[in-house]
Amino acid sequence: MADHYEVLGVSREATTDEIKKAYRRLARELHPDVNPGEDASERFKLVTHAYDVLSDSDQRAKYDRGGDSPFGGAGAGGFGGFGDIFETFFGAANGARAGRPRSRRERGQDALVRVNLDLKDVVFGVHRDLEVDTAVLCETCEGSCCQPGTSPVTCDICHGAGNVQRQVRSLLGNVVTSQPCNVCQGYGTTIPYPCATCQGQGRVRARRTVSIDIPAGVETGLRLQLPGSGEVGPAGGPNGDLYLEINVGADEVFSRDGDDILATLEVSMPDAILGTTTTIESLDGPVELEVRPGVQAGDVLTIKGRGITPLRGSQRGDLRVGVHVATPTKLDAKSRALIEEFASRTKAPAPQLSEFHQGLFAKLRDRFRNA
Repeated sequence: MADHYEVLGVSREATTDEIKKAYRRLARELHPDVNPGEDASERFKLVTHAYDVLSDSDQRAKYDRGGDSPFGGAGAGGFGGFGDIFETFFGAANGARAGRPRSRRERGQDALVRVNLDLKDVVFGVHRDLEVDTAVLCETCEGSCCQPGTSPVTCDICHGAGNVQRQVRSLLGNVVTSQPCNVCQGYGTTIPYPCATCQGQGRVRARRTVSIDIPAGVETGLRLQLPGSGEVGPAGGPNGDLYLEINVGADEVFSRDGDDILATLEVSMPDAILGTTTTIESLDGPVELEVRPGVQAGDVLTIKGRGITPLRGSQRGDLRVGVHVATPTKLDAKSRALIEEFASRTKAPAPQLSEFHQGLFAKLRDRFRNA
């Protein structure tokens, strides 16, 4: 058997790029479409087989240890390890099924993109145009993997079957096995002139825009699936899926409790005593809110239907506003006199202990839960 390095005209220390360049030079010279001679055809087979062995790091290492005999590094007459024997009996793990070549077209991988949203986006839903770095169909070869004007050719070794039968000597005697063809790697065809744009992959890396309508009601950690929006597969195979992982950022004013939105309203002491009507800026825009006379700190005022639309449903939650009564800390003499007169008229009871709460916000939280 001819030495693979000599067939390609490279040294045993040649790099992968040097082996590839040598193969391409010889393939252009010896390919049957260019050189129809019988000698050239035989040399082309040898060159292709040598390249397939030396371009694969595992096969090259095995060849360097003793040639590409059925049993690897023990030579044509010896036996390798048990792993090599089982591989010979049952075929390589990535080989083709007997009698059926492998398809170059495979499904593309799924992709995951994280999307940051504001609370307002969650309330109403939002449209986003996402820039995604992914694999797309090669426009030069349109997934054929070949240079334009060329096409795959039937493998001369397996004649398109993708596998070859061999009779090997084993511990059990002579055994006929079926293994993936080393020349075409089980595809049944070879590509003598790979597309220069995609390097024979049928796809390239590129940035593309994905338009998506994100529904209302999503929350942090939720994943939305977009079937067929992931990477295109090798040789123009079907696309994988795209998954959007949602992250909702914190809002300075509002927070979320299920389908309800929570906020805190600071009310002056006179307004808490006398009551008032005020306009607040909600996520829906301005909305009128009535503060009833005598409202207490920690009371919850509810505005129906101004919360979040559930992911699966149509009835929005509520906007719930917890009251915080702001007590003045600095009073002039006249204001203090008025407060003292008010206190004497109302004859308020002396301060006394009541149910324990861990601060105002804990009290508001409990009120929210029980409202």
